[in-house]
Amino acid sequence: MIKFFRNIHLWLSVPFGIIVTLICFSGAMLIFEPEITRSVKSDVYYVTDVKESPLPMGELMETVRATLPDSVSINGVTVFEDASRTYQVNLSKPRRASLFIDQYSGEITGKYERLGFFSTMFRLHRWLLDSANPHGDGVKIGKLLVGVSTLVFVIALISGVVIWWPRARKNLKKSLSIPFSNGWKGFWKGLHVAGGMYALIFVLAMALTGLTWSFDWYRTAFYAVCGVEHTPRNFNQATTSKGNNDGEKRYGGGRRGGHHHGGDGRHEGGGRHHSGFGRWQEVYETLKAQNPDAPQITISSEKATVTLGNTGNGRASDSYEFNRRSGEISLATKYADANEADKLRGWIYSIHTGSLGGLFTRILWLLAALLGASLPLTGYYIWIKHLLKKKRKED
Repeated sequence: MIKFFRNIHLWLSVPFGIIVTLICFSGAMLIFEPEITRSVKSDVYYVTDVKESPLPMGELMETVRATLPDSVSINGVTVFEDASRTYQVNLSKPRRASLFIDQYSGEITGKYERLGFFSTMFRLHRWLLDSANPHGDGVKIGKLLVGVSTLVFVIALISGVVIWWPRARKNLKKSLSIPFSNGWKGFWKGLHVAGGMYALIFVLAMALTGLTWSFDWYRTAFYAVCGVEHTPRNFNQATTSKGNNDGEKRYGGGRRGGHHHGGDGRHEGGGRHHSGFGRWQEVYETLKAQNPDAPQITISSEKATVTLGNTGNGRASDSYEFNRRSGEISLATKYADANEADKLRGWIYSIHTGSLGGLFTRILWLLAALLGASLPLTGYYIWIKHLLKKKRKED
């Protein structure tokens, strides 16, 4: 039986190992993308001088709107808990487009642009640098290879545990140690065996959640196992809450292009010009008073979203509706009453990226992903050394 699992472990890992390494490494590089991006482009994401109070939101939105072509409208604005963060103004198009504006001076500081390195890492992680949307309905080769390789990785991890356990029962401490006294061969073997066990739970969590983006059949089964019926994403909620975190929300669909009904209120009635931003400041202040610890609040046309926290399900939020004439606010959906599929979708993202426990779990996920990336490489080393040793004996 052990020999069978050893063969499974080897002959599945050999052809897909390099791809697994690329997936794990690129995923590790993305974990701290938001912090690195804000540090590199601090002039875009942070104001130069925090003043006592910002300019009225309506005035800021009019400033932004004056710079936009007629085909582009303002979908909403996200205000962060950190008073030094610029406001993020979300646009109707292109996909995930947004501008940043200094709320104290009214100066537009820049637009959302993913750094080239992270753009490459994301495309490598999701599609092996293949196109995300190839022409026609053909198979997305890169996405397919990522999915198949991840499935193979799961099988390799489980078979590795089966191979490891008989020896571990006899001497658990030794089987979980990485020796430095037996030369490179002992070190690489220890890193492969013990390192794989240390990273096991974390990389399995990443792989099992990541597969929900690869295969429809798997996603449906995953949701069913969790007791949830898979339903299409709630785009109305996604428009106001998803993608408003300067690149922190990396997976899933973006906001849809085109004008929303009401939009930024360029025209109303028989061509009469009307600003749709008049009540946005009032609505924001009311919601901020009710939710003083909210990491971010997004206001859009007659809708608002209050993000509830940075840990656990980082996408958990309460949504509101308001009358854009009177500013009267009504609770639309509390997170506790939200669609179960939307809740699970947020948990999948948080578990996959390690954001469920804040900085601590993200560091753990980073280390585990790097260990995961090393497993095929150390495995190749052990296998090649074994082949060379066998060849020498035969000679």
